[in-house]
Amino acid sequence: MDYSYDGDAHGDLVASYAADREPFPTRPARFPERHAPNEEMVVLRKLLFPRCWNAGELVGDEQQVRERMEQLGTLFCRGIQPYSPDCLSDVVTPVLDALPRVRERLRTDVEAAYKGDPAAKSYTEVIRAYPGFQAIMVQRVAHRLYETGGAVYARELTEAAKSLTGIDIHPGATVGEYLFIDHGTGVVVGETATVGDWVRIYQDVTLGALHFEEDENDEHALRKDYKRHPDIGDNVVIGAGSKILGPITVGDHVSIGANTWITDDVADHTAVFVSNHPDQERKHVEPDTR
Repeated sequence: MDYSYDGDAHGDLVASYAADREPFPTRPARFPERHAPNEEMVVLRKLLFPRCWNAGELVGDEQQVRERMEQLGTLFCRGIQPYSPDCLSDVVTPVLDALPRVRERLRTDVEAAYKGDPAAKSYTEVIRAYPGFQAIMVQRVAHRLYETGGAVYARELTEAAKSLTGIDIHPGATVGEYLFIDHGTGVVVGETATVGDWVRIYQDVTLGALHFEEDENDEHALRKDYKRHPDIGDNVVIGAGSKILGPITVGDHVSIGANTWITDDVADHTAVFVSNHPDQERKHVEPDTR
């Protein structure tokens, strides 16, 4: 099916492009093409940051933005239809209406990555090269689909992003502003997790479930739709390899050291770290002369 958009978010997106100021890119440039795992991500990149993805024709042209939105809406409808053939516009239109707000959230994520990584040289680098940003971009849109009734298709989108980035953020998870996932490989954020503002997550972190409850009506099935993942507060840093498990609360202004295992609440203004690291032994090894 072909989708026709009747909202006004295309105008808001054009206004948002015009409001960009340095250090966000303000002039279109010709970059090498980068292939995405699906067409939806290609269109999303161009709609949300056209100057970075060779779509400068969208800047200042509401009609072309609307056409791109209808292209995205058509892709969404085709993806949702096998699972939920009714009321496709009721699922898709609110997501497209939210794109200007999603873009503003993503601008905070770019800022957080640039400020939180000494290796970052520019906002454009973050937008084009950082896997954490690519994963967040898709998840923020997929989360809207999850909320409006396209939950299964939303999972397809985040799984496609995982194949590109190695980062698995369930579309049901709720994430705040200024989220930065550095390096990112192996990061998992579960369906019922929440993440506050100004959170920095390093590679191989899991915000997961500690155990699962059985379905009362089926001894071979696990219960669905209940809280089983952690809530992370504001201004939290989670070090590489850490596992935060269960429906627990990590407060504000918390530092979680690398390779920690947390299954209980953590109070505000707390540092958690592994106090006794394993002892290491070293010995000289003669070279093999065979």
